[in-house]
Amino acid sequence: MRGRLIFPFLAEVFRLDTRAMATVAPGYDPDFKEPALVDTDGDGVANPYRREHPPVRVPCQVEPEALDALRMTPSGNTPRSSVDLVFHFRDLERMDLVSAATGEALIRTSDRLGALYDAAGQLVWAVRTPPGLYVTEARHAGFGLFRRRPRRNLLVVSFTDRPAGRSA
Repeated sequence: MRGRLIFPFLAEVFRLDTRAMATVAPGYDPDFKEPALVDTDGDGVANPYRREHPPVRVPCQVEPEALDALRMTPSGNTPRSSVDLVFHFRDLERMDLVSAATGEALIRTSDRLGALYDAAGQLVWAVRTPPGLYVTEARHAGFGLFRRRPRRNLLVVSFTDRPAGRSA
């Protein structure tokens, strides 16, 4: 037995499509090794350039830290906001979100959280973008469970807001 999630929700995750971004201009910023900023609407302010895979809804356990802080952004208050989601590797494997070659989870840094849904598929919370919540850390947890064949079972993913930088 590999365990299970407690009070599962569904996280709508938009994975960054690095292959599409690498082959289409402007791609990555060569200095900062992150998606380039581009003035797409001619207002003199650069906007983040992103290409994403279609969203996937992955079962998760929600561990809020500063979830309500995002609601203050429209009033001019921009505190740091974050939420941790716990994913079970059994679900990730079933949804082909684990690399067959390396065994790494395909939910990675810079992926974006779009919304949370209850188990019946009803919207619980839509993440306001901007500022948005992006993966800043994905770490494995729960090693050694299932005594006959020990393996990992959890992926703990930290999503935090990352205000877009501006270029002149």
